[in-house]
Amino acid sequence: MKSLIFLKILIFPFLSCLTESNIVDEVNKSVERYWNPVCALSLPDPSLIRAQDGCFYLYATEDIANIPIMKSKDLVAWEYIGSVFNKSNRPDFVQNGGLWAPDINYIQGKYILYYSMSVWGGVSTCGIGVAVSNTPYGSFVDNGKLFISSEIDVKNSIDPCFVEDNGKKYLFWGSFYGIYAIELSDDGFSIKQGAQKIKVAGTAFEGTYVYKRNGYYYLFASIGTCCEGVNSTYKLVVTRSENLLSGYKDKTGKSMINNGYSIMIGSNDNFVGNGHCSEIIQDDNGNDWILCHGVDVKYPDKRVLLLNQLKWNNEGWPYIENSSPKLFHESPVFN
Repeated sequence: MKSLIFLKILIFPFLSCLTESNIVDEVNKSVERYWNPVCALSLPDPSLIRAQDGCFYLYATEDIANIPIMKSKDLVAWEYIGSVFNKSNRPDFVQNGGLWAPDINYIQGKYILYYSMSVWGGVSTCGIGVAVSNTPYGSFVDNGKLFISSEIDVKNSIDPCFVEDNGKKYLFWGSFYGIYAIELSDDGFSIKQGAQKIKVAGTAFEGTYVYKRNGYYYLFASIGTCCEGVNSTYKLVVTRSENLLSGYKDKTGKSMINNGYSIMIGSNDNFVGNGHCSEIIQDDNGNDWILCHGVDVKYPDKRVLLLNQLKWNNEGWPYIENSSPKLFHESPVFN
Protein backbone atom coordinates (compact mmCIF):
# COMPACT_ATOMS: atom_id res chain seq x y z
CA MET A 1 0.00 0.00 0.00
CA LYS A 2 2.84 2.41 0.83
CA SER A 3 4.39 1.77 -2.58
CA LEU A 4 1.08 2.52 -4.31
CA ILE A 5 0.67 5.77 -2.38
CA PHE A 6 4.23 6.81 -3.26
CA LEU A 7 3.59 6.03 -6.93
CA LYS A 8 0.45 8.16 -6.95
CA ILE A 9 2.28 11.06 -5.28
CA LEU A 10 5.09 10.86 -7.84
CA ILE A 11 2.96 10.38 -10.94
CA PHE A 12 0.01 12.71 -10.24
CA PRO A 13 1.82 16.02 -10.80
CA PHE A 14 3.53 14.53 -13.84
CA LEU A 15 0.19 13.52 -15.34
CA SER A 16 -1.23 16.97 -14.68
CA CYS A 17 1.77 18.46 -16.50
CA LEU A 18 1.24 16.10 -19.41
CA THR A 19 -2.45 16.90 -19.60
CA GLU A 20 -1.89 20.66 -19.73
CA SER A 21 1.13 20.31 -22.01
CA ASN A 22 -0.73 18.11 -24.49
CA ILE A 23 -3.50 20.68 -24.83
CA VAL A 24 -0.98 23.47 -25.31
CA ASP A 25 1.17 21.37 -27.68
CA GLU A 26 -1.67 21.17 -30.21
CA VAL A 27 -1.84 24.96 -30.29
CA ASN A 28 1.94 25.30 -30.42
CA LYS A 29 2.19 22.96 -33.42
CA SER A 30 -0.28 24.98 -35.47
CA VAL A 31 1.21 28.42 -34.87
CA GLU A 32 4.78 27.52 -33.86
CA ARG A 33 4.31 29.18 -30.52
CA TYR A 34 4.58 28.02 -26.95
CA TRP A 35 2.54 28.95 -23.89
CA ASN A 36 3.90 29.55 -20.41
CA PRO A 37 4.33 27.70 -18.22
CA VAL A 38 6.09 25.24 -20.52
CA CYS A 39 5.66 22.72 -17.71
CA ALA A 40 3.16 23.03 -14.88
CA LEU A 41 5.14 20.81 -12.51
CA SER A 42 6.80 22.53 -9.57
CA LEU A 43 10.39 22.91 -10.81
CA PRO A 44 12.09 25.62 -8.75
CA ASP A 45 15.66 26.76 -9.37
CA PRO A 46 16.14 25.07 -12.77
CA SER A 47 19.56 24.15 -14.16
CA LEU A 48 19.88 23.15 -17.80
CA ILE A 49 22.35 21.45 -20.11
CA ARG A 50 22.36 20.35 -23.74
CA ALA A 51 23.86 16.88 -23.55
CA GLN A 52 25.96 14.94 -26.01
CA ASP A 53 22.81 13.33 -27.45
CA GLY A 54 21.47 16.77 -28.47
CA CYS A 55 18.63 16.75 -25.95
CA PHE A 56 18.15 19.17 -23.08
CA TYR A 57 18.17 17.93 -19.50
CA LEU A 58 16.85 20.03 -16.64
CA TYR A 59 17.34 19.55 -12.89
CA ALA A 60 15.48 21.36 -10.12
CA THR A 61 14.87 21.68 -6.39
CA GLU A 62 13.21 18.53 -5.10
CA ASP A 63 9.55 19.55 -4.91
CA ILE A 64 8.48 16.45 -6.89
CA ALA A 65 11.46 14.08 -6.52
CA ASN A 66 14.99 13.77 -5.14
CA ILE A 67 16.19 16.40 -7.66
CA PRO A 68 13.95 15.67 -10.65
CA ILE A 69 15.41 15.16 -14.14
CA MET A 70 13.39 16.50 -17.07
CA LYS A 71 14.13 15.94 -20.77
CA SER A 72 13.23 18.00 -23.84
CA LYS A 73 14.20 18.32 -27.49
CA ASP A 74 13.04 21.92 -27.90
CA LEU A 75 12.83 23.64 -24.44
CA VAL A 76 9.03 23.60 -24.78
CA ALA A 77 7.78 20.01 -24.33
CA TRP A 78 9.21 18.43 -21.17
CA GLU A 79 9.20 14.83 -19.98
CA TYR A 80 9.94 13.62 -16.45
CA ILE A 81 12.49 10.80 -16.71
CA GLY A 82 13.66 10.22 -13.13
CA SER A 83 15.63 11.72 -10.28
CA VAL A 84 19.27 12.23 -9.36
CA PHE A 85 18.90 10.48 -6.00
CA ASN A 86 16.53 8.04 -4.37
CA LYS A 87 15.86 6.93 -0.82
CA SER A 88 18.81 4.55 -0.76
CA ASN A 89 21.52 6.92 -2.05
CA ARG A 90 20.21 10.29 -0.88
CA PRO A 91 22.93 12.50 0.70
CA ASP A 92 22.69 13.01 4.45
CA PHE A 93 25.48 15.43 5.42
CA VAL A 94 22.78 17.88 6.57
CA GLN A 95 20.35 16.23 8.96
CA ASN A 96 16.81 16.30 7.54
CA GLY A 97 18.12 18.53 4.75
CA GLY A 98 16.29 19.21 1.52
CA LEU A 99 17.96 19.01 -1.89
CA TRP A 100 17.83 22.45 -3.48
CA ALA A 101 19.10 24.47 -6.44
CA PRO A 102 21.23 22.00 -8.44
CA ASP A 103 23.79 23.10 -11.02
CA ILE A 104 24.59 20.69 -13.89
CA ASN A 105 27.86 20.74 -15.85
CA TYR A 106 29.87 18.63 -18.30
CA ILE A 107 33.43 18.40 -17.01
CA GLN A 108 36.14 16.15 -18.42
CA GLY A 109 33.66 13.76 -19.99
CA LYS A 110 31.43 13.49 -16.91
CA TYR A 111 28.12 15.05 -15.92
CA ILE A 112 28.84 16.74 -12.62
CA LEU A 113 26.01 18.13 -10.55
CA TYR A 114 26.51 20.51 -7.64
CA TYR A 115 23.60 20.70 -5.23
CA SER A 116 22.53 22.49 -2.06
CA MET A 117 21.44 20.65 1.07
CA SER A 118 19.60 22.62 3.73
CA VAL A 119 16.72 22.91 6.13
CA TRP A 120 14.69 26.12 5.99
CA GLY A 121 16.46 28.66 8.17
CA GLY A 122 19.54 26.50 8.69
CA VAL A 123 21.98 29.21 7.66
CA SER A 124 24.93 27.71 9.55
CA THR A 125 24.30 24.03 8.87
CA CYS A 126 23.50 24.04 5.14
CA GLY A 127 26.08 23.22 2.50
CA ILE A 128 26.96 22.19 -1.03
CA GLY A 129 27.66 18.71 -2.35
CA VAL A 130 28.61 17.18 -5.70
CA ALA A 131 27.48 14.12 -7.62
CA VAL A 132 28.75 12.58 -10.88
CA SER A 133 27.38 10.45 -13.71
CA ASN A 134 28.50 9.17 -17.10
CA THR A 135 25.16 10.23 -18.60
CA PRO A 136 22.80 13.17 -18.00
CA TYR A 137 20.03 10.82 -16.83
CA GLY A 138 22.12 8.88 -14.31
CA SER A 139 22.76 6.96 -12.37
CA PHE A 140 24.47 9.65 -10.31
CA VAL A 141 26.99 8.75 -7.63
CA ASP A 142 27.26 11.14 -4.71
CA ASN A 143 30.78 12.39 -4.06
CA GLY A 144 29.76 14.00 -0.76
CA LYS A 145 29.94 17.55 0.50
CA LEU A 146 32.27 20.25 -0.72
CA PHE A 147 31.65 22.28 2.44
CA ILE A 148 29.00 23.45 4.87
CA SER A 149 28.40 27.01 6.01
CA SER A 150 30.20 26.70 9.34
CA GLU A 151 33.30 25.22 7.69
CA ILE A 152 33.73 27.93 5.06
CA ASP A 153 32.39 30.75 7.24
CA VAL A 154 29.66 31.85 4.83
CA LYS A 155 26.11 31.71 6.17
CA ASN A 156 23.46 30.20 3.90
CA SER A 157 25.97 28.40 1.68
CA ILE A 158 23.54 27.25 -1.01
CA ASP A 159 22.85 27.92 -4.72
CA PRO A 160 26.07 26.71 -6.40
CA CYS A 161 27.14 27.90 -9.84
CA PHE A 162 30.16 26.32 -11.56
CA VAL A 163 32.26 28.51 -13.86
CA GLU A 164 35.24 27.49 -15.97
CA ASP A 165 37.38 30.36 -17.25
CA ASN A 166 40.90 30.58 -18.67
CA GLY A 167 41.66 27.00 -17.70
CA LYS A 168 40.54 27.43 -14.09
CA LYS A 169 37.42 26.14 -12.36
CA TYR A 170 35.42 28.13 -9.82
CA LEU A 171 32.31 27.78 -7.73
CA PHE A 172 30.05 30.77 -7.04
CA TRP A 173 27.52 30.42 -4.22
CA GLY A 174 25.59 32.21 -1.48
CA SER A 175 22.16 33.42 -0.42
CA PHE A 176 21.46 36.81 1.22
CA TYR A 177 24.69 36.81 3.25
CA GLY A 178 26.94 37.70 0.33
CA ILE A 179 27.84 35.98 -2.92
CA TYR A 180 31.24 34.31 -2.92
CA ALA A 181 33.53 32.49 -5.33
CA ILE A 182 36.39 30.04 -4.80
CA GLU A 183 38.70 28.09 -7.10
CA LEU A 184 38.13 24.35 -7.40
CA SER A 185 40.44 21.43 -8.12
CA ASP A 186 40.95 20.34 -11.73
CA ASP A 187 38.33 17.60 -11.44
CA GLY A 188 35.82 19.91 -9.77
CA PHE A 189 35.29 17.62 -6.78
CA SER A 190 37.01 19.73 -4.13
CA ILE A 191 38.32 23.18 -3.28
CA LYS A 192 41.77 23.77 -4.73
CA GLN A 193 44.44 23.47 -2.08
CA GLY A 194 45.25 26.90 -0.68
CA ALA A 195 42.35 28.66 -2.45
CA GLN A 196 40.65 31.51 -0.59
CA LYS A 197 37.05 32.59 -1.01
CA ILE A 198 36.36 35.96 -2.63
CA LYS A 199 33.31 38.10 -1.94
CA VAL A 200 31.75 39.04 -5.27
CA ALA A 201 28.40 40.62 -4.34
CA GLY A 202 26.45 42.00 -1.40
CA THR A 203 23.59 40.68 0.70
CA ALA A 204 20.60 41.28 -1.60
CA PHE A 205 21.19 38.24 -3.78
CA GLU A 206 20.95 34.48 -4.25
CA GLY A 207 20.72 32.02 -7.14
CA THR A 208 23.63 33.36 -9.17
CA TYR A 209 24.55 32.40 -12.74
CA VAL A 210 27.58 33.71 -14.68
CA TYR A 211 27.58 34.06 -18.46
CA LYS A 212 30.44 35.38 -20.60
CA ARG A 213 29.71 37.38 -23.77
CA ASN A 214 31.76 39.84 -25.82
CA GLY A 215 34.35 40.50 -23.15
CA TYR A 216 31.90 40.88 -20.25
CA TYR A 217 30.95 38.52 -17.45
CA TYR A 218 27.25 38.84 -16.71
CA LEU A 219 26.18 37.87 -13.22
CA PHE A 220 22.49 37.01 -13.01
CA ALA A 221 20.94 36.70 -9.56
CA SER A 222 17.61 36.81 -7.75
CA ILE A 223 16.31 39.19 -5.11
CA GLY A 224 13.20 39.20 -2.93
CA THR A 225 11.10 36.37 -1.53
CA CYS A 226 10.77 33.18 -3.53
CA CYS A 227 8.22 31.10 -1.71
CA GLU A 228 5.10 33.00 -0.62
CA GLY A 229 2.73 32.11 -3.45
CA VAL A 230 1.07 35.13 -5.03
CA ASN A 231 2.81 37.34 -2.46
CA SER A 232 6.28 36.30 -3.66
CA THR A 233 8.47 39.24 -4.64
CA TYR A 234 11.24 37.33 -6.42
CA LYS A 235 12.88 39.09 -9.38
CA LEU A 236 15.73 38.21 -11.73
CA VAL A 237 18.46 40.86 -11.86
CA VAL A 238 21.78 41.30 -13.66
CA THR A 239 25.13 43.09 -13.38
CA ARG A 240 28.32 42.79 -15.41
CA SER A 241 32.08 43.12 -15.16
CA GLU A 242 35.18 42.77 -17.31
CA ASN A 243 36.64 40.56 -14.56
CA LEU A 244 35.20 37.25 -13.41
CA LEU A 245 35.82 37.69 -9.70
CA SER A 246 35.27 41.40 -9.08
CA GLY A 247 33.90 44.70 -10.32
CA TYR A 248 30.27 43.79 -11.07
CA LYS A 249 28.08 46.88 -11.59
CA ASP A 250 24.54 47.62 -12.69
CA LYS A 251 23.50 49.86 -15.59
CA THR A 252 23.91 52.98 -13.45
CA GLY A 253 27.41 52.02 -12.33
CA LYS A 254 26.45 50.96 -8.78
CA SER A 255 28.58 48.13 -7.46
CA MET A 256 27.03 44.73 -6.78
CA ILE A 257 29.09 44.65 -3.59
CA ASN A 258 26.88 47.57 -2.51
CA ASN A 259 23.77 45.72 -3.69
CA GLY A 260 23.51 47.40 -7.07
CA TYR A 261 21.47 45.58 -9.72
CA SER A 262 19.36 46.05 -12.84
CA ILE A 263 16.03 44.21 -13.06
CA MET A 264 15.66 41.63 -15.81
CA ILE A 265 12.41 39.84 -15.00
CA GLY A 266 9.69 41.05 -12.69
CA SER A 267 6.02 40.17 -12.21
CA ASN A 268 2.90 40.69 -14.32
CA ASP A 269 -0.79 39.78 -14.18
CA ASN A 270 -0.09 36.12 -14.98
CA PHE A 271 3.17 35.27 -13.21
CA VAL A 272 4.74 36.58 -10.02
CA GLY A 273 7.83 35.73 -8.03
CA ASN A 274 9.84 35.03 -11.18
CA GLY A 275 13.51 34.26 -10.72
CA HIS A 276 16.44 31.85 -10.25
CA CYS A 277 17.30 31.43 -13.91
CA SER A 278 18.73 28.51 -15.81
CA GLU A 279 21.71 28.60 -18.13
CA ILE A 280 21.32 30.51 -21.40
CA ILE A 281 20.72 28.40 -24.51
CA GLN A 282 21.09 29.62 -28.11
CA ASP A 283 18.78 28.08 -30.71
CA ASP A 284 19.60 27.29 -34.35
CA ASN A 285 18.43 30.75 -35.45
CA GLY A 286 20.89 32.44 -33.09
CA ASN A 287 18.25 33.48 -30.55
CA ASP A 288 19.00 33.18 -26.83
CA TRP A 289 16.62 31.59 -24.32
CA ILE A 290 16.50 31.39 -20.57
CA LEU A 291 14.24 29.50 -18.16
CA CYS A 292 13.22 30.56 -14.69
CA HIS A 293 10.64 29.52 -12.14
CA GLY A 294 7.59 31.58 -11.29
CA VAL A 295 4.19 31.42 -9.64
CA ASP A 296 1.16 31.11 -11.91
CA VAL A 297 -1.42 33.33 -10.19
CA LYS A 298 -4.19 30.89 -11.19
CA TYR A 299 -2.41 27.93 -9.57
CA PRO A 300 -0.20 29.52 -6.90
CA ASP A 301 0.71 26.39 -4.93
CA LYS A 302 3.88 25.65 -6.93
CA ARG A 303 6.73 27.27 -8.81
CA VAL A 304 6.36 26.39 -12.49
CA LEU A 305 8.75 26.48 -15.43
CA LEU A 306 8.76 29.65 -17.57
CA LEU A 307 10.61 30.07 -20.88
CA ASN A 308 11.77 33.52 -21.98
CA GLN A 309 13.57 34.85 -25.04
CA LEU A 310 16.64 36.78 -23.97
CA LYS A 311 17.65 39.77 -26.10
CA TRP A 312 20.61 42.18 -25.99
CA ASN A 313 20.46 45.96 -26.39
CA ASN A 314 22.98 48.16 -28.22
CA GLU A 315 24.98 48.67 -25.02
CA GLY A 316 25.35 44.92 -24.58
CA TRP A 317 22.85 44.51 -21.73
CA PRO A 318 20.48 41.53 -21.69
CA TYR A 319 16.74 42.10 -21.41
CA ILE A 320 13.38 40.37 -21.62
CA GLU A 321 10.63 42.24 -23.47
CA ASN A 322 8.35 44.00 -20.98
CA SER A 323 10.66 42.72 -18.21
CA SER A 324 8.31 39.84 -17.40
CA PRO A 325 7.37 36.40 -18.78
CA LYS A 326 5.05 36.34 -21.77
CA LEU A 327 1.95 34.16 -21.74
CA PHE A 328 2.81 32.93 -25.25
CA HIS A 329 5.66 33.51 -27.67
CA GLU A 330 7.22 32.21 -30.87
CA SER A 331 9.03 28.95 -30.16
CA PRO A 332 12.77 28.35 -30.21
CA VAL A 333 14.06 26.69 -33.37
CA PHE A 334 16.05 23.46 -33.12
CA ASN A 335 16.50 21.50 -36.36
